[in-house]
Amino acid sequence: MKIVFLDAKTVGDDVDLSIFEAFGDFIAYPTTKGSEVFDRVYDADIIITNKVIIDREVIDYARDLKLVCVAATGTNNVDILYAKEKGIAVTNVAGYSTESVVQHTFAMLFYILEQLRYYDDYVRSGQYAESDIFTHLGRPFSEIHGKRWGIIGLGTIGRRVGQVAESFGCDVIYHSTSGVKREESYREYPLDELLRTSDIVSIHAPLNEKTRNLITYDKIRLMKPSAILLNLGRGGIVNEEDLAKALDEGLISGAGLDVLEKEPIDPYNPLLSIKNRDRLLITPHIAWTSIEARKRLIQEIAENIRAFLNGEERNRVDLIF
Repeated sequence: MKIVFLDAKTVGDDVDLSIFEAFGDFIAYPTTKGSEVFDRVYDADIIITNKVIIDREVIDYARDLKLVCVAATGTNNVDILYAKEKGIAVTNVAGYSTESVVQHTFAMLFYILEQLRYYDDYVRSGQYAESDIFTHLGRPFSEIHGKRWGIIGLGTIGRRVGQVAESFGCDVIYHSTSGVKREESYREYPLDELLRTSDIVSIHAPLNEKTRNLITYDKIRLMKPSAILLNLGRGGIVNEEDLAKALDEGLISGAGLDVLEKEPIDPYNPLLSIKNRDRLLITPHIAWTSIEARKRLIQEIAENIRAFLNGEERNRVDLIF
């Protein structure tokens, strides 16, 4: 049994991949370019991939392929229908990063809300050492207690964000991007009404035909000038050119993005050249990457392989197509 991990660098070098050696010959490639995929999968029985594309050409070329393990929740980089047609199983891992993403959501919020970049710079610049009082009130900030938190996409992560927001005393509402009606503990609002009335808006939705360019300039104009927008769903949900314009015009107080339409970021992305840079925080798609989340991810992939070899149907995404 030969197992190849095509982009092991994406899970970091501080997690132990030796767990896969129990299943056979294991090779971990840090990264794999498109031109390198075919040679590396040719005689592989099991492929582990985070973002490397496994399309029908790759599937046809991998003569011994039996299982594709996606090292993530999203499976849009694998042609699942064709894999199913060829009798190749596909698994993913869901829920491993929930607490990590929720934590990062609040880290981004407080960094922006409490103007922490400004205050850190104030101290480091030496101005605080020269102050004639013990404190500094250069950038007043508000409490989130009593504020309305609007969640776009109330899945597992969105619900957990809601729970934590409630513990801070927030009024939590949500908008469903799927349109599926469910019994929830929060009130559902139309998107425009959620944007108009929320003090904090966080996005935890997938990217699809319903959510692409969901947040445009006109939508941001509906928001309160004091509002903060956070996107921890997928890049492409927020129109980045429109957001840059809105931030420069001061339409909202600030924005935090952990995901972008193109990753790594395009050097010409308009968000990199906005005038009001202190209104924006961008992190490089790290919300999911706590050490605990990445360890859970590797363990779950190993369990998926073990289940497959034992004839079990654990996390088989190909079975729902």
